[in-house]
Amino acid sequence: MGKIIYKITDTVRAIAGKKDRIQPTSAVIVASGNSTRMGGVSKQMIMLDNIPVVARTIMAFDECEYINEIIVVAKEEEFYLYQEFQKIYKFKKLTRLVSGGATRQESVKNGFEAISKDSKFVAIHDGARCLITPAQIEKICAAAYKCGGATAATRAIDSIKISNGKNLFINSSANRNHVWLAQTPQIFRTDIYELALIKAKNDELEVTDDNSLVENLGARIKLVECGRNNLKITTPEDIPLALAILKSREESK
Repeated sequence: MGKIIYKITDTVRAIAGKKDRIQPTSAVIVASGNSTRMGGVSKQMIMLDNIPVVARTIMAFDECEYINEIIVVAKEEEFYLYQEFQKIYKFKKLTRLVSGGATRQESVKNGFEAISKDSKFVAIHDGARCLITPAQIEKICAAAYKCGGATAATRAIDSIKISNGKNLFINSSANRNHVWLAQTPQIFRTDIYELALIKAKNDELEVTDDNSLVENLGARIKLVECGRNNLKITTPEDIPLALAILKSREESK
């Protein structure tokens, strides 16, 4: 495994000094969750200014020139909705619908196994994180092309406290200057991510964040600032905030 990682590192270094160029990149959009914190309502299908949340997400990747294809991981009973979305919104790059798994990690694996064999990078994104922009996707892709892996993130602005995990007393304080909040998309070389999946299986590692899989492999991941507006629709309180962000963007045009 160590020799393989060294070979990958050498390949990444070989392209690091070159001018950014578009690499064959597949997007895996994960939209098969149960939306438990949304009270059972499918958050992906919530209308946000007359467009479903997940349709907005797909739009951003469809409009990004760095993305070659889009695979959506969804519930089988919702496949027909995506077929309707494709007709309504004229998606050019949505190539496959894949069934989700029992966990997010399994769902991403299902999507990853469906990407083109020609793909050199995979961009993994939460279907409910619908305010990502094509420009942000491009910025993260460019960082991943240089470093082998990159993730959307934003700096923590609050003081970070670590609890003792039992009765909620503060155990320690983290240096806020070093703390980032991970977002998506998380973009990796396909060979790196494939090795990360294999190692996670061997280690019996289950995570909710794809960065963690690649970290477990020992590979580096570049943090790319995408701001607090790249939020994920998770609870009902997120809806008015997302609408306010959309309105602000429209007014600034």
